[in-house]
Amino acid sequence: MRTDLFDFALPENRIALRPASPRDAARLLVVRPGGSPVLEDRTMRDLPALLRPGDALVVNDTKVIPAQLFGRRLPRSEGGEGGPAIAATLTRRIDGSRWTALVRPAKRLAPGDVVRFGAEGKVCFLDQLDATVEAKGEGGEVTFAFAFHGTALDAALAERGDMPLPPYIAGRRPADEADRSDYQTMFARDEGSVAAPTAGLHFTDDLVAALRTRDIALHKVTLHVGPGTFLPVKTDDTSGHRMHAEWGSVGAETAAALNAARRGGGRIVAVGSTSLRLVESATAADGTIAAFSGDTALFITPGYRFRAVDLMLTNFHLPRSTLFMLVAAFSGLDTMRQAYAHAIDAGYRFYSYGDACLLFRDAAT
Repeated sequence: MRTDLFDFALPENRIALRPASPRDAARLLVVRPGGSPVLEDRTMRDLPALLRPGDALVVNDTKVIPAQLFGRRLPRSEGGEGGPAIAATLTRRIDGSRWTALVRPAKRLAPGDVVRFGAEGKVCFLDQLDATVEAKGEGGEVTFAFAFHGTALDAALAERGDMPLPPYIAGRRPADEADRSDYQTMFARDEGSVAAPTAGLHFTDDLVAALRTRDIALHKVTLHVGPGTFLPVKTDDTSGHRMHAEWGSVGAETAAALNAARRGGGRIVAVGSTSLRLVESATAADGTIAAFSGDTALFITPGYRFRAVDLMLTNFHLPRSTLFMLVAAFSGLDTMRQAYAHAIDAGYRFYSYGDACLLFRDAAT
């Protein structure tokens, strides 16, 4: 499909720079597809009443790491001048001491260079953290071998790193201490993401308790979100876009519980695009969900036939993004264009720290 079909204009003042407080006070746009879509303005606290007993929510329990690092390349020769400033976002752990990272400016680094990530403005147990460039890839990606290993490296990164806020927030304000909790869901357990599964940011203990009182179950899966989630599609046609693979896991117990919920007439409600893509990756053609562990690069665009997920809770996404393409596939492109136009006119807050929408699946998908 043409990528420009997924474009729309968004006023800058609709981009949320901080989350709602409390989290479940966020607004919720309910979207029911049809010839004339039904749009309903609610709040996240209404979610239990909008679902049915027996429904099953699927949340992503990944934990965001403080993956944004700032440092300088060390001189390449003794007595040489200080190297350029380097900004790195860790993207994937290879082993106890090596990570892949997206680096700016990557052209100033070569294999064998050492980058020293300093402690400016932080109280750290070490004065610096050195990393050697082992290899360079495409698009600014490098492989770093750090001077520390295992738990010592984890502690250094936790002290020295910043939360990797999305570009549309980081370009307007720096990450701060509040983001260490704000940009983490209440379900976060398994470290490995460089972006939050943002639909999960709206949940609180009170909301979860209200869902359980309504006999609405909550099940956890893990998908480590990579930096590709922020990237717009730059090709003229969606067929030319390559999704970045992300690692995910659906446990056998969770798969069995979701299958049982469907047999009992319950609906599967994916909390976020990450949960949806992972569950769909774990589902066979007959709709049976199986245990899954591995990479997924599932790219969902209009025309995709959904196998398992019946409803989706998600935030409002970037124009021309794979995420907007996904919601257009789920509820229909015309429906989502109308829903987003309504959200903009009604003052909904967009993107990672913004409001949410509850999407019903288009019967045609």
